[in-house]
Amino acid sequence: MKLRVATDVGGTFTDLVYINEGEIQAVKSDTVYPNFDQGVINAAAKAKLKLADVSFFAHGTTVVINALTERKGVKTALITTSGFRDVLEIARGNTPDIFNNYYRKPEPFVPRYLRRELSERVDYQGQVLQPPRLEQLDDIIEDFQQEGVEAIALCFLHAYLNPQHEQLAANYLRDKWPTVKVICSHEICSEWREYERSSTTVLSAYVLPPAQNYLDTLKTQLSAKGLASDPFIMQSNGGIATLQAAKNNPISLVESGPVGGMLGAVAYGQLINEANIMALDIGGTTAKCSLVHNGQTRITTEYIIEKTASTAGYPIKTPVIDIVEIGNGGGSIAHLDAAGSLRVGPESAGSTPGPVAYGRGGKQATTTDANLFTGKINPENFAGGEIKPDMQGVEAAFQALAEPLGVKAIDVAHGVIRIANANMVNALKLISVNRGYDPRDFALMAFGGGGAMHACALARELNARKLIIPPMAGVFSAFGMLMIDLRRDYIRTQRLDLKIDALDDIQQAFAQQIKKAESDYQSDGFSTDKLLHELFIDARYQGQEHTVKVKVDSLNLEPKESIASISAQFHKAHEQEYSFQLPDSDIEIVNFHLVSYAILDKANLKGQNKVAADASAALIEDRAVDYDDLGIHQASVYQREKLCHGMNFEGPAIIEESTTTTVVEPGARVEVDGFGGLHIYLEDRA
Repeated sequence: MKLRVATDVGGTFTDLVYINEGEIQAVKSDTVYPNFDQGVINAAAKAKLKLADVSFFAHGTTVVINALTERKGVKTALITTSGFRDVLEIARGNTPDIFNNYYRKPEPFVPRYLRRELSERVDYQGQVLQPPRLEQLDDIIEDFQQEGVEAIALCFLHAYLNPQHEQLAANYLRDKWPTVKVICSHEICSEWREYERSSTTVLSAYVLPPAQNYLDTLKTQLSAKGLASDPFIMQSNGGIATLQAAKNNPISLVESGPVGGMLGAVAYGQLINEANIMALDIGGTTAKCSLVHNGQTRITTEYIIEKTASTAGYPIKTPVIDIVEIGNGGGSIAHLDAAGSLRVGPESAGSTPGPVAYGRGGKQATTTDANLFTGKINPENFAGGEIKPDMQGVEAAFQALAEPLGVKAIDVAHGVIRIANANMVNALKLISVNRGYDPRDFALMAFGGGGAMHACALARELNARKLIIPPMAGVFSAFGMLMIDLRRDYIRTQRLDLKIDALDDIQQAFAQQIKKAESDYQSDGFSTDKLLHELFIDARYQGQEHTVKVKVDSLNLEPKESIASISAQFHKAHEQEYSFQLPDSDIEIVNFHLVSYAILDKANLKGQNKVAADASAALIEDRAVDYDDLGIHQASVYQREKLCHGMNFEGPAIIEESTTTTVVEPGARVEVDGFGGLHIYLEDRA
């Protein structure tokens, strides 16, 4: 027996999903701080898995983003070109909110005394103007050793065009100081923009030792339990990587966990022929959403962490699925701000002490407590029946908030859910309306432990075409990791005018990237017949600052036809992004972007035979549920595991499963698809 397993470490729970001969099973275990690998081992033990029987193991981790946001990386230094020591501190002049008087420039991860210069210079075309004076590194090494530096970032001017000087300096540092971690900008980012490239390199160095230590520990722990091969690691770009590739470029894991669910939405959409999806993942700490259009997710290298109205945050130029993330999840704490207004999040109760209902010492009401208090979650089946909720504590927590507001405890619970929903609707609008897409053309696919509880209200607010709750919704991010391939992104800045006489240069640029991809995958044991390549360009009208990404379907046409095809796609993409096009303007290519996949064998999900029976076989009971503005209704409660393909029923209803609860509003119609997914059509309330 060979199993396929995936684990996703979240802020509250560690999810494990495994597929055996097409059958899916899942468990949840508490995330263990700070030893996240132990949560994975605990989940495997809870599922009673024999890791010796596992042929494929994928893992999504929050170790990188946690190290950055909690400032738990290592003491890091930066060596850059002479005269550019302060690029990291000068940063950009753009502010998130120009009217915010509290704006503060973000403090660099590397203080000035740990930023040093090396005499060397390459021009904007990659030509060497001054060879590096490597002997200058001797004094720098001595100073860094005395300061206790553990990682060094190398970022030289125009190294994305010619990395020779960075390579020479890195070799010199590693030879003179073998124990220090060194990472070069060209190894992780071959795009222009000095500040963003410097920031990315520094953040990569900052998390390099803890990320490598974590991955090594995970490998050792799993191997000791019988896993024969290394685990694959989920990347932010929507693919998985070998363990060694992830160790070499840990910043590529910055959104490792959340993207699994977004790719799961794509994979499940393919199974049920849904190409346009708003994917929403509500976990214990955060809510994440992303748009799937024509079966494709959007990839960006304009990723920023810790961006708020009062700070510009820190840019990371690594390919990331375009995700909007907010601090609202099941564990988000409700509180009164300085003005006495009710707020929800971003602080989370986590798994310990967790929501008040857990009975582990939590005293502050959370979103999960609100759903429990209003009857949406069954107290007799809380957390799959593993926890008997402290209902007295929950009521006391809401009463403590209600008294200063002069309202009832149940009113506060309603308010918590409404605020959480409003925050999530705003996030969904950022990925749809704000980018020129009409939510009415999309299905809302909701997952995560809290997704199915809030989804009906969100879909109603957005007028989404329909709502989909996929199977294993509570652990869907882990499920998504079982449905994808290895992926590497190769992005290189090379400016060219999009004209017929540039076609040879375009073909050569992509050919060089494909050669590099084939070499990298060959070192991982993958032959070229297992590879699939997709070609993209980042282009702009002449004189513009920013670009749009365009897929290049073929370069094998006649030159005139190839250029015309790319130009037409660019004009269309530009209009989608900026609401206009300039068909008579010249187009400039800025970046070449190759996406290279190594195709893996995947487990096929078993479809269900359609039944003629109604849903009464899955009915558990009727109970009163508070639907807020829709009133209190007697809802039919169904056990999801007993719902079969072809069954349908109407709300008000509650659908219970071990990892989540689906709330179906009055008048909504539910249909079960061939894989156990729930398709919910809302009543027209216009």
